[in-house]
Amino acid sequence: MSEAVIDQSATPTVARTANVFAKGALVLLLVLALLYPDQGNLRDKAAGMRAVGYPLISFTVPVLWWALWRDRISFPWLPDLLITITCFTDILGNRMDLYDTVVWFDDWMHFMNTGLLAAAFVLLTLPRDVGLGRVVERCLAFGATAAIAWEVAEFFAFISRSTEREFAYADTLGDLSLGTAGAVVAAFVVHASWRRGRLLDPPPAVR
Repeated sequence: MSEAVIDQSATPTVARTANVFAKGALVLLLVLALLYPDQGNLRDKAAGMRAVGYPLISFTVPVLWWALWRDRISFPWLPDLLITITCFTDILGNRMDLYDTVVWFDDWMHFMNTGLLAAAFVLLTLPRDVGLGRVVERCLAFGATAAIAWEVAEFFAFISRSTEREFAYADTLGDLSLGTAGAVVAAFVVHASWRRGRLLDPPPAVR
């Protein structure tokens, strides 16, 4: 365990600080969105489901670490931060009304957030000495699944009852393509970082 703790201590302080800040800000923004849905630009956009789902997603790694990994490895700050960012940026983007005022913002979020989630999954589950093909495979498997799950949830949460359903098919195809592309980019970035001696904290889900 001592070797793992030493390796994990290499996690930059900024990642730990950003993680704590993002989680606190996420909870605050969700509370405000529930109290004032119009100001959060989440009216008719499944604010309640986000208020439940996003904390569950953002605190999954801490719960898993406490229950399964804490006796053999230090806390995986970076993967946890990447997961939290995806929830935080979505709520922040709605709060700032970026989805409705910046034409490319929604596309960017699908690309970036799917990539971040795929990168976090790889960092949590793969040894650092595997080849690029295996990293791409893992990123695609998780990223494509996450993208599909999001589109299904989004459709039943609010699109099926809104005027956006007329354009839902084309939008869904675009979102799935962007999410898949984000996962592929994440695979190349993570693998290149490993080859350069970065992001080498041991994966908690691999013994």
